[in-house]
Amino acid sequence: MPNKRELYIGLMSGTSIDGIDAALVAFEHGKCQLIAQHLQAMPAKLTAQLHQLCRPNGNEISTLATIEQPLAETFALACDQLLAKTQYTAKDITAIGSHGQTVRHHPEHGFTLQIGDANILAALTNIDTVADFRRKDMALGGQGAPLVPAFHQAVFQHQSINRAIVNIGGLANITYLPSLQQNKSIIGYDTGPGNTLLDAWFTAKNNSLKSYDEDGQWAKSGVVIESLLTSLLKHEFFALIPPKSTGRELFNLAWLQGYLDILAVPYSNADVQRTLTRFTAVSVANEVNKLMLSNNDGDINGEVYICGGGAANPLLMADLAQLLPVTPVMTTTEIGIDPDWVEAIAFAWLAKQHIHKQPGNLPAVTGASRLAILGAFYPAG
Repeated sequence: MPNKRELYIGLMSGTSIDGIDAALVAFEHGKCQLIAQHLQAMPAKLTAQLHQLCRPNGNEISTLATIEQPLAETFALACDQLLAKTQYTAKDITAIGSHGQTVRHHPEHGFTLQIGDANILAALTNIDTVADFRRKDMALGGQGAPLVPAFHQAVFQHQSINRAIVNIGGLANITYLPSLQQNKSIIGYDTGPGNTLLDAWFTAKNNSLKSYDEDGQWAKSGVVIESLLTSLLKHEFFALIPPKSTGRELFNLAWLQGYLDILAVPYSNADVQRTLTRFTAVSVANEVNKLMLSNNDGDINGEVYICGGGAANPLLMADLAQLLPVTPVMTTTEIGIDPDWVEAIAFAWLAKQHIHKQPGNLPAVTGASRLAILGAFYPAG
């Protein structure tokens, strides 16, 4: 990290498409500090268009043509609203790191697509922008995901304690950080669904102004359908050896409906929501246990920190605590970063890495052939 104090903006819009996280971050003397944050609501029309674009077999190119500019304008608005909360202006910001909005992720074909034109974003904000972080890693044979483990290593690795950092956004990913004194490699990969199935099922079955099951209240009214849970956990993705990443192309409502169509027991919609919550928890806990056992001489020893939207779901957190009884499960608040803002800060960090010509990927995590400077540079001028 730079010794001179530099300011970056990180922008993140995840699989759930529920808004844009904008974080103003200061980097200085090897540390990062969250200065300000802003959650920019996604306009309802744009949200609907993005969900449509994420479903294949339509006229995706024409849909994309209508979305690219308004999406970039919404990213720019997020930056403007963020800076309006501070005393800083565009000239104070070294660069924006914009993840964009993922609409396709097919690592098996070496293809991923994040939209939200960085040219427009740089022009509207008058701030240099770094974007398109995933495709360089893919060009080197990697999955292009997850990218956050390199940031997790930079800010969360402990001298003597093994840590697992689990981001539960639309999808979930894990970073295993062996203690520095062990001198072992970082491990990271997608564990499977996070909130994407939960949000999609809730939205499909409820007439609500919200697009998610707040505090897991609806799920709490149901019971786990054990036969469904068992079937979901048999999916071949969970048996794949890392590096691996996934997306809504694999885990979606159409996929879920296939299991429900052959379910031999009666169930309510709330039962399905409860089962999906448990599904996320079990798929995460299985990987935590696997990594702790295999990397610490057969002992489950260490700490688990949750970030992302899943950290705000009390039912999901309770499930994780129950499934990991000997491993403390906390949120990243306990180690200095609000769990809602870890990913946005990570993309500010990735922009900083690009500006300073430092690598942003971990080949052991993504499967890339080497370390690489990630992203493309879009000057404001």
